[in-house]
Amino acid sequence: MPTLQSCPVGFNLLAWSAPISEKMYPMTERLKKIGYDGIECFIDYQDASAYKQFGDHLQQLGLQSTAVMVMSPEENPASPSQTIREQGLNRLKQAIDQAHAMGATVICGPMHSAFATFSRREPQPDEYAYSAEVLHAAGDYAQQAGIVLAPEALNRFECYLCNTMAQLAELIRQTDHPTVRAMFDTHHANMEEKRFPDAIRTIAPVLAHVHISENDRGTPGAGHIPWDDTFATLAEINYTGWMTIEAFSRNDIDFANSINVWREYNDPWDIAENGYTFIKTMQAKYAGQLV
Repeated sequence: MPTLQSCPVGFNLLAWSAPISEKMYPMTERLKKIGYDGIECFIDYQDASAYKQFGDHLQQLGLQSTAVMVMSPEENPASPSQTIREQGLNRLKQAIDQAHAMGATVICGPMHSAFATFSRREPQPDEYAYSAEVLHAAGDYAQQAGIVLAPEALNRFECYLCNTMAQLAELIRQTDHPTVRAMFDTHHANMEEKRFPDAIRTIAPVLAHVHISENDRGTPGAGHIPWDDTFATLAEINYTGWMTIEAFSRNDIDFANSINVWREYNDPWDIAENGYTFIKTMQAKYAGQLV
């Protein structure tokens, strides 16, 4: 029977760069040597051929891949405008094509609505319905590519539609598609959830991806995220999906400015090396608690 130690461990390249290119090859090679099972890449607007080339490189290294994305206001799946929602579906299909070219099996991120775009009111029932309709259609497209979509709840400063696992679970219920699951991110949960165990149990039936992120986006284990609660509950629910470190820096100035990263938290290689050791230690600690 699989245990928590079966969970593959990934690292998100956003610690260095949003765009993928051959400049990232040395990072991927070193991450492979550290022991990582896969690489997570940001999906921007590069041609699918760029992702194909990068995916071929990862495959040669024996690395798997996942992807992360965001939606712009012009592509907002929760918009009252049908035209904008159609643009959102087109963008999701494009991202699925790009991720498929790379060989990715999961696309995560706040794809349910536009990033850092606010209506200045609480989320409305019709906004959930709009988003669910778009996600269901995107799920049909992703299913053909063998890709799982894992929408993410973000903190209140970056999103209003889905801040908690309860809200995200309801959106996934309305979406009603086997390929549209959910992601749990420890950084956002630190701001929005009352208790991690309750949040993880709430999303457990549809949980497909986990971001291991410290409270300050630095090295996992160096801050105050309730890691014992996190790993113990993931073991309790028999989670066996990805555990991917998502940490940020100011290496990519444009990306850092877009997400309000104004200082360095830890050196990316400190995050990668010590973060990997931390995850493997916690996996081993709680592997025996699998129910």
